Amino acid sequence: MKHIISLFILICILLSVLPVKGDSYYSLHNTSTNNTTPKHSFDVLNYKLNLDIYNCFKTPYPRSFIASNHITFRVDSVLNSITLNAVNTSLVIDSVRLIGGPLLVISHTNNILTVTLDRTYNPPEIVNIIIYYRHNNITDNAFYVSNGVVFTDCPPEGARKWFPCWDKPSDKATVDITAKVPSNARLGSNGRLQDSIVTGDTIYYHWISRDPVATYLTVITGKVNYNMDRIYWHKISNPNDSIPVLFYYNSGENYGTVKNLISSLMTNFSNKFGDYAFEKGGFASIPNGAGFMWAGMENQTLITLCSSCWTENYAVHEFAHQWFGDLVTCGTWADVWINEGFATYCEAIWKERLGYAIYKNDVNAKANTYFSQNAGFPISMPQWAIITPHIDTLYNYGITYCKAAVVLHQLRYCLGDSVFFNVLNTFATDTARFKYKNSTTYEFNLLVNQISGQNYDWFFNAWIYQPNHPVYQNRYTIVNTGGGNWRVDFLANQIQTNAPFFPMLLTVKIVYSTGPDSLIKVMNNVNNQTFSINSDRQPLSVVFDPDNNILLKSAFLIGVNNLASGIPYLYELYQNYPNPFNPATNINFDLPQKSYVKLSIYDLTGKEVITLINEPKDPGKYSVSFNAENLSSGIYFYRLQTDKYSSVKKMVLIR
Repeated sequence: MKHIISLFILICILLSVLPVKGDSYYSLHNTSTNNTTPKHSFDVLNYKLNLDIYNCFKTPYPRSFIASNHITFRVDSVLNSITLNAVNTSLVIDSVRLIGGPLLVISHTNNILTVTLDRTYNPPEIVNIIIYYRHNNITDNAFYVSNGVVFTDCPPEGARKWFPCWDKPSDKATVDITAKVPSNARLGSNGRLQDSIVTGDTIYYHWISRDPVATYLTVITGKVNYNMDRIYWHKISNPNDSIPVLFYYNSGENYGTVKNLISSLMTNFSNKFGDYAFEKGGFASIPNGAGFMWAGMENQTLITLCSSCWTENYAVHEFAHQWFGDLVTCGTWADVWINEGFATYCEAIWKERLGYAIYKNDVNAKANTYFSQNAGFPISMPQWAIITPHIDTLYNYGITYCKAAVVLHQLRYCLGDSVFFNVLNTFATDTARFKYKNSTTYEFNLLVNQISGQNYDWFFNAWIYQPNHPVYQNRYTIVNTGGGNWRVDFLANQIQTNAPFFPMLLTVKIVYSTGPDSLIKVMNNVNNQTFSINSDRQPLSVVFDPDNNILLKSAFLIGVNNLASGIPYLYELYQNYPNPFNPATNINFDLPQKSYVKLSIYDLTGKEVITLINEPKDPGKYSVSFNAENLSSGIYFYRLQTDKYSSVKKMVLIR
């Protein structure tokens, strides 16, 4: 123990400060003109695919196949040609024909298929073309083949590698897929199984999705000797209407965990976000070594899982996508947090059925993941709507998933539960704007404004479009104004150098000498903003964000009583309270004279983990609130040092 204390006193490591990013993120959003889901010169209504993938299931398991794609689209602006995404290395386009009409002139270069139509078309004419094409025998990380397994995996823009399409999330279309496979293979896809016709050693599976699907959520998953099980879930709005949920699994896998929880999960989410809205639900696992790169992928009505991913958390996340990501799909890739942040937040919503404390622990854990993995960019960058970012940026777990989920918790704190869940329910059930359609962040922001009756642009501008998070160095003073009256002056101050100011609704708890404590909510819309609270009871201390609802922050609070002159007292460092603590505690100390004060926290190795105070202080009684939300459980020490006094005490953080 002596060795630890010696290290503690000797070691002093300066805190590093991240470089300044400036205001560019905030400005980009404010100058953006494309805030709604993008419109295109044509709107694809249906993709009808006919795939001959029989040989892909047979040794030597080639990745080549022949296919046709009958595309039905509506003309949205005057045009005589259309362009589609079709990756040259993956797809060979043999010909394109107008249904009931002539062959059409085509050009296929730079991964773009240009089809010159037979004439000029005007809105809202409907056009039907059929594309005859082949997939090359290559690995393209979208169409996967190995040892009797065939599956697709397309986020964010891989559909263009296995069928020509307008491959943007904003153009959702119904799909109709017929696949020719060997008779010993099972194959699933989006929507319902219309029929499966056996001819000799061949099965033709015919899947039709009644509901529009984004191209990256269009899927086929097949395997020789696939096992399949099913249950039926009954709709809350109509218990006589049953929804099948399919489970495709490999021998030896334990899919029972997901099978046993899925009905409760569907009911839980349906109660909150509206009835499960698709024709079926489903999960299909991919054997190890077949190339699936994720734990799960939320393909509409047929979720893909890794072989060992039949777990509650993965199932909850991917099934939440059936509302947020599939039913309501991001309008652009700048809005992908609407998919991933919402689904990650729904993990906590699912746990909340066991109690709010369990929900809060989950959200706290997500905040800690963000702090440990923060890459320093905002949740949404407007340019991502134009240029799709690298997949590691787009699907950054710390930001797109965890930070976005915690932002939703903070929005819930600001709105209150009733308004917040009304927003989410409307988001998933409003057929005029969102259900089976798309949404941008801007459009979701408008919905929040509409339902709350208030302008929440400030929230989205700060927490979605700015990087990093606020660092609060708040102060308060307790003033005896005479006649048995008191005043608390609370200064809200942010000191971060790597992001602009974050407006936020703040909660402050005032602890009194007698009677109950009081909670005060104030809107902090400028930095260095002072709030004064008058009382006829003597305040003892102030606690900032007592329930730790602003999880995306670092914070400490410095307080001083305005003592009458002439009252004698000595230097004193008191034991923190509460102790043990989680995650916040108060550290109190007395100064008999003006002193240069350093108050720091150290871990067991003697490493300084944070400096709470490092500046001159007037005489007085001080109370500093320390929030250890970013630290792990364990024993820590705090040290008060002036030119005439030094004291060290131990405290225990328990998670």
